[in-house]
Amino acid sequence: MPTAPAVRPSTLHLPSGDWATVLDCLCAHFPAISREVWLQRMARGKVLGADGLPIDAQHPYKVGLRVQYFREVPNETPIPFVESILHVDEHLIVADKPHFLPVMPAGEYVEQTLQARLTRRLGNPHLVPLHRIDRATAGLVLFSANPDTRARYQALFRERRIDKTYEAVAPALPELDFPLQRATRLAAAEPFFRMQEVAGEANSLTRIEVLERHAEWWRYALYPVTGKKHQLRVHLAALGAPIRYDGFYPTLTDAPEAADDYSRPLQLLARALAFDDPLTGEPRQFTSQLQLLLP
Repeated sequence: MPTAPAVRPSTLHLPSGDWATVLDCLCAHFPAISREVWLQRMARGKVLGADGLPIDAQHPYKVGLRVQYFREVPNETPIPFVESILHVDEHLIVADKPHFLPVMPAGEYVEQTLQARLTRRLGNPHLVPLHRIDRATAGLVLFSANPDTRARYQALFRERRIDKTYEAVAPALPELDFPLQRATRLAAAEPFFRMQEVAGEANSLTRIEVLERHAEWWRYALYPVTGKKHQLRVHLAALGAPIRYDGFYPTLTDAPEAADDYSRPLQLLARALAFDDPLTGEPRQFTSQLQLLLP
């Protein structure tokens, strides 16, 4: 059997239809991927059944059949920054993610992701991120290394039993009194990848402190109590201090399809994580070794 790439496969439960083979169903379900590409993937062992064994072009279609397939992006753009591994044990991996590197495969990134890189470096196909940070954000990401204990670490995030500290460089706000709390309701905006504050009961909460003051730019500490998409970016922008080099907030200035400008990394860093280990009860704390650029 050919060696699978260092990414976890995507899963599809075959929908209802009148196809003769799994190949026919895949071609209809993913019209942007040609039949020739699916045949090539099958020949290389990149389309699997629920048992993990390869499926060939003659495999009969069955509604509800669980099919696993490995996404591929031709000519995937290399990300010229390297992650650091801060901690490794039987259950937990802690990595320092650079700006621009996605945590998991999505869209145009498959191999150039933190998950794929760590899987290759550590030789562990069971690595799964316990949480995510934006591709534009740098800093700490925790990975589960052991499926048997994964749920207990995932509960830390679900039950808010983990303290998160972020840092950001943004314009000075001398007219406000710190520390302060920003509690607002966040909802989807346009385009679909943006968020916005709207009227209604708050569903997001961030505590904000000032770590360092300069004339025009300050370094802030951000403590998200909730974990809404783009929460920190929206909250700071709403206060009148959009994070340095943020092309999404308060207005959209970065085209999603535009090439990354590596000279302008979003000045947002997942600085620290602290929690009581769910297996041992011992307190654990991890701190990013990365630094923001304060003018």
